[in-house]
This record gives sequence, structure tokens and C-alpha cells, in this order.
Amino acid sequence: RRVSRSGGDLLRMTPAPRMRVLKSPAAVRRQVRAWRAEGTRTAFVPTMGYFHDGHLSLMRRARKLADHLVVSIFVNPTQFAPGEDFATYPRDMGKDRLLTEKVPVDILFTPDERAIYGDGCQTFVTPQALAKRMCGLSRPIFFQGVATVVAKLFHIVNPHVAVFGEKDFQQLTIIRRMVKDLNFDVNIIGAATVREPDGLAMSSRNVFLSEKEREDALALSSGLSSVQEAFGEGERSHAALQARL
Repeated sequence: RRVSRSGGDLLRMTPAPRMRVLKSPAAVRRQVRAWRAEGTRTAFVPTMGYFHDGHLSLMRRARKLADHLVVSIFVNPTQFAPGEDFATYPRDMGKDRLLTEKVPVDILFTPDERAIYGDGCQTFVTPQALAKRMCGLSRPIFFQGVATVVAKLFHIVNPHVAVFGEKDFQQLTIIRRMVKDLNFDVNIIGAATVREPDGLAMSSRNVFLSEKEREDALALSSGLSSVQEAFGEGERSHAALQARL
């Protein structure tokens, strides 16, 4: 599928080819190099799978930004601490394949742990100040794992543009900083959070929530909506806005 940029508009000129499912980093590199040699652009969406409409919105956004779209599914072990849910993280490769075909996606990259980390990785990307607050306080190894795997995936896929969700805003900020600090030649795009009808941000882990936990989880989105509404009406007192949370 080629994309023409006449007058700044993106025009779909030919249908996308059938999606290829690749497990080998070398095979992905070969294909992307061939696309680059043709003068076309590649977009990339890295994921851990178990897709919902939030993931699909990232893919559709990326689809509009380039001629070709690569999506990866890799549940990254290095971002899980001992006792976290790596083993039980939800997975459904069959369903994910069907959903990506409908986007459509050109390459679904599904490496295993050996393909990404070999016999034992000894080099990691370790974010500093940005990773030592908020989520980083309770998950001290999380952002090192995220930054490392995203750096590896960028080297494999070599995309022109990559799309990440704003739902994980700290992660998005850290990836943008990593790209700047390490001189990656990739444009990072943030895409808006997609929510359930009741306001809960879509997440693969929502399947773990009990009815009571799901109800409690809505407090965050409802509180933020209340603050946004008050701010829009002119309220500027920090204490007054905080009281709405």
C-alpha cells in the first residue's frame, strides 16, 4: 500500500497486502529495509497483546501516518518484578491476529524471549529522574525494562514513526526522552486514551478486576473529569481543585 502526500493529504492508492506474522528480528529488518529502499515510510506500534479498542486506535492512527504498519506483541519479562503478573498476564494470540488483520497491519511481529534477549542480556537502558517518581516509586525496575525493550524494538523495526497511548503518560514521557537522549531517528506520537462507556480507561488488565474493584477504579476518571470541569469554569485554586478528587 502506497501513500501519496498531495497537498498535505494522505491518499490511499492501493490496498494493503496480506498481513505477515514474523517471529524473527532478521526477517523484520529485511522487510523494513526493502520498504525504505523503495522510499516508503514505516509506522510501528509496540504492544504486549490482548488487544482492545485502545490498542486498535493506536494502530489506526499509525496506519494514517505511513505506508506500512508493523505491530509487535511481546510480553516483556524485564519490566515485571518478582511476584508481579508476568505468568498470568492475559494473552490471546488468535484473537489478536484476527483484530490486526482488520486494521490492516502489514507485519505482526511476535518474537519470543530468546529472539529479544538472546542467552542473557547484560546491557539495559536505565532512565533516571523521570522514572523515579509516580509509578516508578512502587515499580522500581519497570521503566528500565520498558526503555530497554522499546530501544531493542526500535533497532529491529527501524520505523519512521511510533505511536504510544497517552494512558501510560509517564511511559510516553520517558520514551520521548530516551529517543531524544539516545538520538533515535523516530518520531514519537502520543494518542488519546480510549475509555469504556463508564469512563474506565481501557486496559488489558481490566479483566482481572472484580465488580467492586472496577467500581472503585472509576473514582480516578470521575475525579479528573470533575477537576477538568471546574478548571474550565475558571477555578484556579489548587486546594479547591484537589478537593474534587
